[in-house]
Amino acid sequence: MKSYLIPAESISFVEEIKKSRFITYLAHTEGIDAAKEYIQSIKAQYPDARHHCWAFVAGRPDDSQQLGFSDDGEPTGTAGKPIMAQLLGSQIGEITCVVVRYFGGIKLGTGGLVKAYGNGAQQALKLLPTEIKVPQKIFHLVCDYSLINNVEQLITQVNGMIVHSDYNEVVRLRISIPTTLEQDVNDKLRDISRGALELIPESINS
Repeated sequence: MKSYLIPAESISFVEEIKKSRFITYLAHTEGIDAAKEYIQSIKAQYPDARHHCWAFVAGRPDDSQQLGFSDDGEPTGTAGKPIMAQLLGSQIGEITCVVVRYFGGIKLGTGGLVKAYGNGAQQALKLLPTEIKVPQKIFHLVCDYSLINNVEQLITQVNGMIVHSDYNEVVRLRISIPTTLEQDVNDKLRDISRGALELIPESINS
């Protein structure tokens, strides 16, 4: 799994089109549950708005299993899809966009709605600060006490983390390291242990 961009903070963008007010929000949301919670929080913030249209990419930008969108009462295809198109085009992951609309009395037509919702998302994305997320993977490692200092130093060097440690006859570690560095870490572990140490990937069922 490769690194990808995620929102570094939440931002908003406000635009008025033919007396309708469009308020666009973008936020970092990791996972579908977090995305849905964020959408509900915006709805609660603007309970009197006519529409709360949204789209989310809840995982990696290329993970089609974690996408969602809604027109929330607007004509089908005029809100959620244009917002989603902007999110997918940005190649940013773990992101949710909610566009709140206060109807101003003048109908925009389907083309006008597509443009309004898509543009709101596009302009908000231009303002959005991002940061790089490096996916991590969980491993287990069993080592002697004599090697623990070297192992801890190596984990720190690769921006990994010891999730859990168990000190008995030997040291049992549950560690998280960047997925892209698995081979590199394994090579260095073998070097410092003369071939005795190797990462054991955590199985889904463990």
